[in-house]
Amino acid sequence: MKAVLVRTGDYFVHLNRRTDIARSMQADLLISIHADAFTSPQPRGAAVWVLSLRRATSEVGRMLEQKERHSELLGGVGDVIRDSAQERYLAQTVLDLSMNHSMVSAHQAATHVLAELGQVTRLHRREPQAASLAVLRSPDIPSILVEVGFISNPQEEQQLRSGQHQQRLAQSMFQGLRRHFRASPPADSLFAQQRTREYRVQRGDSLSIVAQRHNVTVDALRQHNQLNGDTIRIGQVLRIPD
Repeated sequence: MKAVLVRTGDYFVHLNRRTDIARSMQADLLISIHADAFTSPQPRGAAVWVLSLRRATSEVGRMLEQKERHSELLGGVGDVIRDSAQERYLAQTVLDLSMNHSMVSAHQAATHVLAELGQVTRLHRREPQAASLAVLRSPDIPSILVEVGFISNPQEEQQLRSGQHQQRLAQSMFQGLRRHFRASPPADSLFAQQRTREYRVQRGDSLSIVAQRHNVTVDALRQHNQLNGDTIRIGQVLRIPD
């Protein structure tokens, strides 16, 4: 996994530009990290936002009107349909599929990130929240927005100023994203390669037999599957390390 910042200093980057930067880096996920604020000091806790269905529908329509962006968003397909008004329905279908995939993937990522954030900080919302935020609208890049806490809450403001707490938040987001990519690996990624090497435990198998069959060590097999001992059960799926 490689993280790329959309900026390296304290300056404003236009919301649409942030998505453009992610696209230029061929990102598999765009995560926007913020601190929340409110008019009173009571609200506190982290939350993760994804694109709302209502906004997604209107955004698809807007994308269709911007025919010059078809090639950028759809790759080779865009070059075919860009100059053909008769293929508008094909364009809409492809964009709908792309947007749907991005939204499903983003919701899965948000769920994993929330689960990990809940281990290190209070949660303002325990389920992903939907909103029509500009940074979430890309149909080709799954995008989530993480609110790490309320700077309008004195206790959380003090926490967010702490480098140690910042590190815990970053680590929890990393763990959540790693869980997401292991469950839904991008094509041609190392996660996808690892996922293809899976073995379902059969009757008579032991950890040492499985390790020998796949030419790996028992320690490597145990560590790769986060096993505390050598006990495995029939039907269990083991990931085989390279």
